[in-house]
Amino acid sequence: MTERTKRVSYTVTPIKYYYVIEAQFLDLVRQNQGIIYKLVALYANDAEEKKDLYQEVLLQAWKGCANFRQDAKFSTWLYRTCLNTIFTQKRKKHRLDYKDSLEAISPAVQNGSVQKEDGVRLQQAIKKLSETDRAIISMNLDGYENSEIGEMLGISNNHVSVKLHRIKQQLANLLTQ
Repeated sequence: MTERTKRVSYTVTPIKYYYVIEAQFLDLVRQNQGIIYKLVALYANDAEEKKDLYQEVLLQAWKGCANFRQDAKFSTWLYRTCLNTIFTQKRKKHRLDYKDSLEAISPAVQNGSVQKEDGVRLQQAIKKLSETDRAIISMNLDGYENSEIGEMLGISNNHVSVKLHRIKQQLANLLTQ
């Protein structure tokens, strides 16, 4: 009978642990869900694809949450997980048409908001960028430091600076046309 008691208590403990981890994960996702919504909207072509990508991001984040090392912020880890999942799904579907994939991005600049018409023009210009360039400018507009962007994308801080400079030049050219 003591063996049975030990087995029961042993099987209950992991279940309780699982629910604690699940609750913590859900809290963190709720606090950072804007990241997922924004990136999914950036890369999805329609409402159905947005739903699918959102669910896939949550699934991959849940599967990978045990690997979160806490040497970075959860939001940084989630951003990277989200981008990886989206890029993987895009490769799986072999869709390379990115011109219409941007439906929503917060039109922000360093000194405040852009007027609505300028925001629309900026969105249209960003739609024309490559997948990686959109990710970089999106993170920059979200206030991430170059070092954080580099860490998430696996490139050097210097490379991020160069890419941002070129992206801004490209956007300026697109906006003046």
